[in-house]
Amino acid sequence: MSKRLDILYALGDGRFHSGQALAHTLGVSRTAIWKHLQVLGELGLEVHAVAGKGYRLAAPLELLRPEAIVAALDPNSHPLLSGLELHLQLTSTNTHLGARASLGLPSGHACLAEYQSAGRGRRGRSWISPFAANIYLSLLWRFSLAPATLGGLGLAVGVAVVRALRQAGLQDLGLKWPNDVIWRGRKLAGTLLEMSGESFGPVAVIVGIGLNVRMPATAGAAIDQDWVDMETALGNTVSRNALAGMLLHHLLLALRDYQSAGLAPFLEEWRRHDLIAGKAVRLQLPNHTLTGIAQGVDQTGSLLLRDHGTVTSHAAGEVSVRL
Repeated sequence: MSKRLDILYALGDGRFHSGQALAHTLGVSRTAIWKHLQVLGELGLEVHAVAGKGYRLAAPLELLRPEAIVAALDPNSHPLLSGLELHLQLTSTNTHLGARASLGLPSGHACLAEYQSAGRGRRGRSWISPFAANIYLSLLWRFSLAPATLGGLGLAVGVAVVRALRQAGLQDLGLKWPNDVIWRGRKLAGTLLEMSGESFGPVAVIVGIGLNVRMPATAGAAIDQDWVDMETALGNTVSRNALAGMLLHHLLLALRDYQSAGLAPFLEEWRRHDLIAGKAVRLQLPNHTLTGIAQGVDQTGSLLLRDHGTVTSHAAGEVSVRL
């Protein structure tokens, strides 16, 4: 862990800590402590400095800890995790893990960051990523399958996220094709899958998950759709470490099961949570837009759209519900 992260661990209790005590504990000078604290301010953290008392954060802060996250795994999921890395900040967990995957990183390697300076969503959108407020998780999985068989993988990942959030105590969850997790009409989480490999396999997939946990209102103001976070939905504080562990547990199991059985084990659960089936929708494709009535998904995970009696299947696109 970096010295900066060690300082955050020390200040996470929200109490005052003198510069001298921090310097002694971390084995650096008081000047180094001050410089690190300046950078924390640049990440959006409010640090109070009071003469005679020292430094403290404006509010207590739960930082992610690898050992606490791994503790949420069980004998079924633990062997599937080949590695777990935690970063104070990255441009994007998907970008970072994708670069490492190209160098031969093994399947089952996960990456989390406290802050993303250039978090990414689907179709080139930005993912708002305030420091230590939410969960930004990416996981590498290497499939022996051909890319054509992975069309439903995003739906399986969505089901895995719902399973994790239900384990955390949240109800009233829904899935919006192809990658949004919704709570009572507001976006709670999103996924981003990026694939690379040969046309007949094997394929390396980076599965990215962004989950709002305690989104600051100032950061959320930049989001261009209705959103919600876990603490608002549950009405109480939530452990980010426990949530990250639950997500990782269910995601590892889902990827293992998809490798052996494809989308079939997830279809019924997806359909129970499908928010757009039977509704009038607009489907944005790369070069044009279609409108019609969503008819659910087929066995491959493609969206079925009915327009004037004709049903067509679409493997990709962006859906919005028509008012």
